[in-house]
Amino acid sequence: MQNEQNARLLIKLDDIEPLIWRRVEVPLAMSLKGLHDVIQAVMLFEDFHLFEFEAGDRFYDVRDTAEDFGHKTYAAKNVRIRTLIDRGITTFAYIYDFGDNWRHTLIVEAVEDADPVYEYPRFLEGENRAPPEDVGGTFGFADFLEAMSKPRHPQNRELVRWYGSRFDTNDISVDLINQRIVQLARRRTLGKAGFAKSQNKQH
Repeated sequence: MQNEQNARLLIKLDDIEPLIWRRVEVPLAMSLKGLHDVIQAVMLFEDFHLFEFEAGDRFYDVRDTAEDFGHKTYAAKNVRIRTLIDRGITTFAYIYDFGDNWRHTLIVEAVEDADPVYEYPRFLEGENRAPPEDVGGTFGFADFLEAMSKPRHPQNRELVRWYGSRFDTNDISVDLINQRIVQLARRRTLGKAGFAKSQNKQH
């Protein structure tokens, strides 16, 4: 059987300095809905809001829609990463939460054979903690960081209570990211095993 292939992706959160980024390996056979789950996992988002991919001249979200956002969208679950690459698309966008409008740039850095030692998707590395949910977009996040960095700031105590702890921009919580990614990889492996079993029963 031919080796499964992966795309190595660089995920960058736009319009924030210092750059918040993650590097992952994802199967080419994964859908854009699956990629959404991966981005949620590595950025530590909670999947509270809508999302959309923008690739070439097409838009993909949770379902096929008419002109909900002024343009036609296609179901993200029906489109594979391989399809985009086959169309020559190696840079595309992911937008999460249309209120806070977290826009990410995704770059396909390489396409490689999967290593049978690992389960995929796989988190490789990253820097700087992503914003918490519902912080108010890039300007709200800047205000949040300012207040969090100054114990005497009038909003410091209130924001620490709202967030649940101090906010360390350098701590991306690698253990938690890996835990989330392992859950996705395990679910995918079990799904593939179940599919193979059902195929065998038909023969």
